[in-house]
Amino acid sequence: MSGSTQSSINRFENDQSEAPYRVLLWYANYFDVSMDYIYCRTDNPQGKLYTYTPETLKNRMKDKDEWAQFIAACFEEGSPLNAKLKESLINMIGGESQ
Repeated sequence: MSGSTQSSINRFENDQSEAPYRVLLWYANYFDVSMDYIYCRTDNPQGKLYTYTPETLKNRMKDKDEWAQFIAACFEEGSPLNAKLKESLINMIGGESQ
């Protein structure tokens, strides 16, 4: 676990010492939460910018059918893993499965 000893983690958790950045980053990665959440800047585990979509991406994503066709063309038919990944990507753009 993060290269820290149990006694040092105990000190971090009981406010007896400050956790180094690498330990906080390890916790964020391990629990799949943002550093904003670790630092108590938000109650949302995904962080403040998690749902942000840049304008350039919004403009590119307008033609969802075109994106769905592109995604469909990128995967070889017949593989269950490819079908699941393809479906996930199409769902992410809000398109219809083909």
